[in-house]
Amino acid sequence: MAPQPERLGFATAEIPMPELQDSTDLRRFMVDRQIRTYDVTDQTLLERFLDVPREAFVPDALVPLAYSDRAIELGEGQGGRNLLAPLVLAKLLQAAVIRPTDRVLDVAGGYGYTAALVSGLCAAVVALEDDAARTARASVLFQTYKLTNASAVTGDFVNPVAVKGPFDLIIVNGGVETGLDPLFALLPDGGRLVAIERASDDPTGRAGKARRYDKIGGVVSSRALFDSVARVLPAFARKPEFVF
Repeated sequence: MAPQPERLGFATAEIPMPELQDSTDLRRFMVDRQIRTYDVTDQTLLERFLDVPREAFVPDALVPLAYSDRAIELGEGQGGRNLLAPLVLAKLLQAAVIRPTDRVLDVAGGYGYTAALVSGLCAAVVALEDDAARTARASVLFQTYKLTNASAVTGDFVNPVAVKGPFDLIIVNGGVETGLDPLFALLPDGGRLVAIERASDDPTGRAGKARRYDKIGGVVSSRALFDSVARVLPAFARKPEFVF
């Protein structure tokens, strides 16, 4: 039996998938029954979710679950990694307000699904991964789908010397607790970063908020977007405190 995707993000009743074989129909179902119902109204963004075949960007064993309303575990490689639930990712990208002139950095990009979506909305997107196998697969997929403005790079998330800024928008595909300063340094004035921040006072790890950070005049400020939770990326995890 294939492993089940994790339920991370919004607490929703599971939406039963229709018995459809056509990937196009499944994408339409995902958009109409999952994404639109959570106030995602950007029509250009919705078109990208309809155009990009999500099943190509998940592990082979989980292809039948590609259009579920849950986060999907990308099991191979170092560190924990999930493909965010469609409605969580859609709301995060809508809040980022992607512009056609933007240069985008996709941090913890997995197999490149987020970068593939964003590639049709921006000037260029770089998917940064700390696992070479994921980078390699993302690169192949970008070539397969002729996403000529998308590229994949292997490097450290908190010491991102593998990529050259500035980036108008940075998307972090996962949960964060700390350690975003090196990414803020890659933003120009007017740049944005979106991520899902785990609540520091929640011992269960099941509370958090999606946040947008804006850099204005060299100062970074943030605002909460919506309640959500995602597996914290090891690079952005708070170090354990020792109590004596």
